[in-house]
Formats: sequence, C-alpha cells, structure tokens
Amino acid sequence: MADIKWCVRCVISDQRPMSSVEHRRRRHTDPDRIAFDAHGVCAACRVADRKRATDWPERERALRVLLDQYRRGDGRPDVLIPGSGGKDSVLAAHKLKYEFGMHPLLITWAPHAYTEVGWRNYQAWLSGGFTAMLITPNPIVHRMLTLLAFTNLLHPFQPFVLGQKYLAPRIAAQLGIDLVFYGENGAEYDGAGQWKAIEPAHESIYLSGVRYEYLVSMYKFEPADLAPYLPPNQEDLTRIRVEALGDYLPWQPQAAYYFAAERDFEANDERTEGTYSKYNSIDDRLDPLHYYTSYIKFGLGRASYDAAQEIRNGHLTREEGVALVKKYDGEVRSETVAWACGYMGITPEMFWQRIAAEREARPWLWHGETLRHRVWDD
Repeated sequence: MADIKWCVRCVISDQRPMSSVEHRRRRHTDPDRIAFDAHGVCAACRVADRKRATDWPERERALRVLLDQYRRGDGRPDVLIPGSGGKDSVLAAHKLKYEFGMHPLLITWAPHAYTEVGWRNYQAWLSGGFTAMLITPNPIVHRMLTLLAFTNLLHPFQPFVLGQKYLAPRIAAQLGIDLVFYGENGAEYDGAGQWKAIEPAHESIYLSGVRYEYLVSMYKFEPADLAPYLPPNQEDLTRIRVEALGDYLPWQPQAAYYFAAERDFEANDERTEGTYSKYNSIDDRLDPLHYYTSYIKFGLGRASYDAAQEIRNGHLTREEGVALVKKYDGEVRSETVAWACGYMGITPEMFWQRIAAEREARPWLWHGETLRHRVWDD
C-alpha cells in the first residue's frame, strides 16, 4: 500500500473506514476507506463545507413539511427515535417532541454493559417526559458474538453496531411507525453516512464474521436470539423513512452537549480514555476497546475522531488537533483490557496475541508496535 495520506484540514487519514454494510463483513475483509479530493481534503471536511453553506431556515421549513406528513393525532407514536440518552439523542427527542410537536417513542439497544454515568443519563433522558423501549439481547449470545467479532474482525463492537443500525427500522415496522429519526448524520464523519449502509437482508448474512447458518447449526444459536442483529427486509425499508435531524438543523457535538447538560445530562468527571473530551460515547464499558481496536486497524483512535470533528466545527485548529492526537490517541488502560477479557472469556495473553497478529497483518501501517505514519510527522 502506498504512503498514507492525511487530510490537509483535519487529522483524519485515508485509512479512516467508511460506514459499511455490517452483515457482509467477513474475516480478512476491510470496509472501504474515506475519499480524498484532488486538493487533499477528506470527504468529511467537504461535508462540513456544505453545512456552512446550507440555508438552515429553509431546511427547518422542509423539516416541518416532512413532519406534518407523519404527525398523528390519535395518541399513537408517530416517530421512533433511537438513542442511548447521550447528548445527541437527548437533543433529538426534546426537539421533535417539544419544539415540533411530534409524539415520539424512544428505543434503546442496550450497551454491552452500562457505565454508571451512562445509566444515569439514560434515566435522565426518560425523565424528560418520554415513553421508551429498552431492548436487551440475550447476554450469552451477545458475549459470544462479541468474542467472535474480536477474533475474526478485531471489531468487538460490531454486535452493538448491528443492533444500533438495524433494530429501529425493524421495530418501527412491527409497531406501524413509518418515521425513524436519528440525531446526527454519519456523513459528518466519513462523507457517506451510516444510514446509507442500511441494506435489506439477502442470502449471505454474516454476523461477527461468521455466516448466519453456521451460527445456528454449529453454535446452536436460536434464530429468535439472532433476530435483533439482522437487517430489515426490503418491504420494511421501502415503507419506513429513516432520517437524521442533523440534515435539517445545524448540528455540532459541542452545542448538543450544552443543550443536553441543561436537561440533566452528565459528562464524565475526567477525560474519556483515549481522548481529551468528556462527553462523547460514555455509556458502554466496551467503548474504549472499540476505539483502541480502530487504532490498531486504521491508525486512528478516539482522539483522532474527536479532534477531526472539532476542527471541522471550528473549535480547534489543526495544530491543536495534532497535539491532542499525539498526546492521547491509542491509549488503552489495563483495567479496560482486564474487564473486556473477562467479558469475552479470554486471557490477557490471548488478547495481546490477537492485537499483535493484527499489527503484523498491516505492514504498511505498523512497524512492530510503532505506527509508520503519524499525523505529527506529516
């Protein structure tokens, strides 16, 4: 592979993965990478350019027209809002109910294990005056899928991502709710958008890198226990409209945090592991491992993702972002590894062997335990 390129505006490299169709992921396959233009600018920074040029009053008018098409007056929910009680889902729920007059039902795909602050934030979210569903998968199946995803894909967070992407449209179809509204659009991070990666089920479905039929026949998983991880069918996707509120209202993580904090959302007491911020993705105990494995696979950890977004939003200079990445990216604490190993049922030795094998498989990225290409060397 050729030398790695870094965006001339932010701190993302051309190794940054695109939102992928998760149920097609197999061992030894990687998602597509973020696009760069001829000027060395990444697709996510170009999305930020388009946001700055957006006529937001006109987009809000379009939102009101859209919501009028789905608003009900019969007492039934008219919009399903997926979320965890983090800053983005707090903003989406409050805006749609109290500012735009919708009748939302909240739905949460439970994390692997709640953090204390994550559980408090979930309860605070509901206390804002909402009805909610908390979907918790079979813990035995979820642990095994997490282990398989770590072993096959070095993507231990994939079982959560599967539910996060697919559960809401499936539940909406079952409940007769035709509108699903997420908060921010993933295009702000990779230029494409995570909801573009929702595709209907087809004959070849892989979960955690293992073919669905094999999970049923060899692992003896019940189809009912695997159902929450499966993509919607074509009929459901045709009928259900999936939108992101960030396509209609100006959306920035920092502003979302301030909005949520006024409604009892709590940040961490100290900076989050692997980065400098305190309020992003803090509800799942496995979250730090997700970002660490991203660092191993792509050379980009949590600080890279946080700093890139804050540079695009004008809250950091590129130089400040580079310094933060240099200081915090790739951090993983021993207690995180110990907890994750206990959760997956492996030893720390097995964990580090898998990490070493992934480094060895990426010679263009790693030289032993050292990254070959670092943003501060660029």
